[in-house]
Amino acid sequence: MQIFLDTANIENIKQAASLGIISGVTTNPSLLAKEKTSDYETVTKKICKIIDGPVSVEVLSEDAEGMIKEARIKAAWAPNVNIKIPITADGLRATSVLSKEKIKVNMTLCFSANQALLGALAGAAYVSIFVGRLDDTGQDGMQVVEDTLTILDNYPDLDTEVIAASIRHPLHCTNAALTGVHIATVPYSVLMQMIQHPMTDVGIKKFLADWKSVSK
Repeated sequence: MQIFLDTANIENIKQAASLGIISGVTTNPSLLAKEKTSDYETVTKKICKIIDGPVSVEVLSEDAEGMIKEARIKAAWAPNVNIKIPITADGLRATSVLSKEKIKVNMTLCFSANQALLGALAGAAYVSIFVGRLDDTGQDGMQVVEDTLTILDNYPDLDTEVIAASIRHPLHCTNAALTGVHIATVPYSVLMQMIQHPMTDVGIKKFLADWKSVSK
């Protein structure tokens, strides 16, 4: 499973990239708003200088024509930019056009295996299942991920990768990896939680204490 970082915070991206475990970045307007900026182009270009892998940039248009026009502009910001498009009828129309132009689309806001399948049929390079938001409504978000993987495995000609998105805690990452999902996109805080364990801290302290006891 690859790990993408779900943020638009440049410093967090730099720190995560230095660990050598991040393969890409996903952004959206809400994440950009958290950084108190509306300059999507500048932020994206900075991210693409740090991360060689896919960087998802979301369209703001709601109609297919606007999505296509916006996607073409944003895809030109850097070679590794891919375009996040929501799963709507217009989103599918836009995706089918853009995929033929070799512009990679991350079909976002998927909440069912059917939506993800339609995104794959339209030519999306990625489909993002919003696990945490599904869990919030009492549904099993990870089951939707698993169902989507099973469906796409039945049709190998559909060259689409599944992203477990809306990750809320480390257990989501564990369960995502157990499903065999291609990618999990995680907030920086969750990534840091994945690294930490109290027993690791105890072990380090014991090793150091034992070493000091014999090195005096």
